[in-house]
Amino acid sequence: MTLTDQISNEVLIDLHRRMVRIRRFEETAGKMMEDGKIPGALHLYVGEEAVASGVMAHLSNDDQITSTHRGHGHLIAKGGAFDRMFAELFGRATGYCKGKGGSMHISNMELGMLGANGIVGGGPPIAMGAGFSNKFRKTDNVAVCFFGDGASNEGSFHEAANMAALYKLPVLFVCENNGYGEYTPQANHQAIVDVADRAQGYGMPGVIVDGMDVMAVYEAAGEAIARARAGSGPTLLECKTYRYFDHVGVRGMGLTYRSDEEVEEWHKKDPIDVFEARLAEQGILSADEAQAVHDETHAEIATAIKFAEDSPYPTPEAVTEDVYA
Repeated sequence: MTLTDQISNEVLIDLHRRMVRIRRFEETAGKMMEDGKIPGALHLYVGEEAVASGVMAHLSNDDQITSTHRGHGHLIAKGGAFDRMFAELFGRATGYCKGKGGSMHISNMELGMLGANGIVGGGPPIAMGAGFSNKFRKTDNVAVCFFGDGASNEGSFHEAANMAALYKLPVLFVCENNGYGEYTPQANHQAIVDVADRAQGYGMPGVIVDGMDVMAVYEAAGEAIARARAGSGPTLLECKTYRYFDHVGVRGMGLTYRSDEEVEEWHKKDPIDVFEARLAEQGILSADEAQAVHDETHAEIATAIKFAEDSPYPTPEAVTEDVYA
């Protein structure tokens, strides 16, 4: 019996839709950035969609997440609306942060999105604090922290992991190991191969999963989140994944740090293509039905961009609003 035999068709189709929504949003946003239609730099999530989708399928709006500089996919998988996301990227007042957060600092408390974070390793202490709050208030909510292999070298991660394990806090640490800390291969910034090995030092489980397989992520995340809800403490989940685009944007800065052959090999594991083939083979989602999801997403994106373009910029008087320190 395969894992897909144990999961309802509704969940499988939902996982597919989450991944498609992330992919199409990111491709569109990346092109607009490089065409000069979106200001600033975008760090795109293309290739890593299975991680956010597989984890977020287990969460409600009352569960919290902390994100990274590569955070659009997390917010979309958590239920973020395209129109307010594009408005934020455009710097418009109708965005999630009223146009003042931008790509790397989008947040929304109603969705439990405690914020993307441009500081490498900035999320773990925030997630740990949310987990402490959840336990103190005797809720069954879980805080999920996303971070990369590079961030696992930061002291903020180690301090948060230590405290979360010590107090058995309901936290899931998700390392999206895409093999590179910006432009530096993992082997050049860590003496270990598996980030999950670091869990042992803090007395929590360390789990390694194929981050290109949404069902594998869904299964492992489900077990870790259930463990956290039951009061058994945190888990470090390492998802081996890959970003198809450069560190920044699509074409990036033109630096040569990985081969075309390497990128092509990872494309053969494309999380959406592989999953669509699996669902079609099992008669769950036909090619035409899958294409309809892509088409609907493109249409929704077009409407969202129009909304963002028609939205006003923040007024100068708004510069001190929502500022607390």
